[in-house]
Amino acid sequence: MDINPADLDVASRYKLLIGCIVPRPIAFVSTVSPDNRPNLAPFSFFAGVGSNPMTLLFCPANKEDGSEKDSLRNAKPIAEGGTGEFVVNVAAEAYAARMAACAEPLAYGHSEFDLAGLTTAPSAAVRPHRVAESPIAFECRTLQVIRTNPGQPAGGNIVIGQVVHAFVRDEIINDRHHVDQAYGAIGRMGGRAYCRTRDRFEMPMGRAALEE
Repeated sequence: MDINPADLDVASRYKLLIGCIVPRPIAFVSTVSPDNRPNLAPFSFFAGVGSNPMTLLFCPANKEDGSEKDSLRNAKPIAEGGTGEFVVNVAAEAYAARMAACAEPLAYGHSEFDLAGLTTAPSAAVRPHRVAESPIAFECRTLQVIRTNPGQPAGGNIVIGQVVHAFVRDEIINDRHHVDQAYGAIGRMGGRAYCRTRDRFEMPMGRAALEE
């Protein structure tokens, strides 16, 4: 099937993206409003950007009315009315249902931490608290927000942040900064489906992969 995205409605384009781009890691993003009201939400359009400087991104799409989601409203640079900071907590199987609950569209300023029964823990370098239950958290300062269709329903936004502090539980990292993948990360598939990361295999990079 050959598909021209211009021939599809927005919902169909979204279904095509989330059905084809799998599995997707989940950024469980905590932010705080300029007047210190906490927010917590999951985003599965999420990726690392680079290691020099250490940067990552997450993509909060606009709401149905074209307005900004609370995470973007809070994380955008101070010059744009936000706080310029956010924390990416990993999504793990141990609290999967509580993570999913934080997608509930609460009124601005209402705490998803309270809704889901998750615990806040002070961050080391930014204002937003991290999720205490999460074994990994990246504290970030926002470098840039790229808007692909400002003010439009489902318009994309790329929030690029520099990692200024990382928290990793001692029991899952060694002195060479290798992380034990057994901490139970989960990912998004299409629709309501999720995946576990227990089934893994290894292979070399480059030509050597063809020789195994």
